[in-house]
Amino acid sequence: MAPSPTQASYQYFEVTYPLEYVAYVRINRPQKMNTFIEDMWLEMRQVFNTLSDSSSVRAVVLGAAGPKAFTAGLDVQAMSKTGILAQTPEKTSLDGARIASGVRRHLADFQDCITAVERCEKPVICVLHGYTLGMGIDIAVCADVRICSDDTKFSVKEVDIGLAADLGTLSRLPKVVGNHSWVKDVCLSARTFGAEEALKVGFVSGVYAGKDKAVEAGIKWAGIVAGKSPVAVQGTKELLDWSRDHNVQDGLRYTSVWNGAALQSGDVSAAITANLEKKAPRFEKL
Repeated sequence: MAPSPTQASYQYFEVTYPLEYVAYVRINRPQKMNTFIEDMWLEMRQVFNTLSDSSSVRAVVLGAAGPKAFTAGLDVQAMSKTGILAQTPEKTSLDGARIASGVRRHLADFQDCITAVERCEKPVICVLHGYTLGMGIDIAVCADVRICSDDTKFSVKEVDIGLAADLGTLSRLPKVVGNHSWVKDVCLSARTFGAEEALKVGFVSGVYAGKDKAVEAGIKWAGIVAGKSPVAVQGTKELLDWSRDHNVQDGLRYTSVWNGAALQSGDVSAAITANLEKKAPRFEKL
């Protein structure tokens, strides 16, 4: 276990450092199948904002505690009593426009908490296992890389509770897999699909025999990435994400402007020298 670069502690997340420059984040509410309540998604934003800013972190592994689920999604029972789904006297006394305005602001903040995973400057590999439902898909599509155990059961579950998925799946999943027919199939039917189907359509890039093997693979991948130039890695993530949402010419121009600054780094000469001398390069913190 590598030394901890930060002493922050959280109620619903566990953060450890299995390798140098690698953070391992676990959703930690296994007694409730890692279902999310409002305090959890607010805390998740805090976790990923902290890791994004830390010069002692270069790659992040996102997994979950317990054997049964990455997350079974939103804790609908709890949210129906105290959250956005609750029918309170204060809410029912307002007219439709005012209710809608409040819900819109609440959802925008909720979306921002999930987007914190994607916004993290460091590459994030998501290790999925067991039940990965609803919000689990929202979180997974924010990651840069997804792998899973062979027992993973996925579902875009929202239509089964009477709503359209509103935290990112409908916007990001089509871009992740590039197959709109399959995306509409799983989103409209809420059917369960398994690890092999997820691999076949490109939702995950690897399937492993059990959770432990998947976590081991995720940490190994993060360690490889963390050993590379943080200037190059973080720049590559930024440019890939930008190009996903823009046309080719815009992506090329942004890349030229970005590298106009990034190429002034000493990391290029350090990497070339290390390759010539056949030794592992060492890079300064970013």
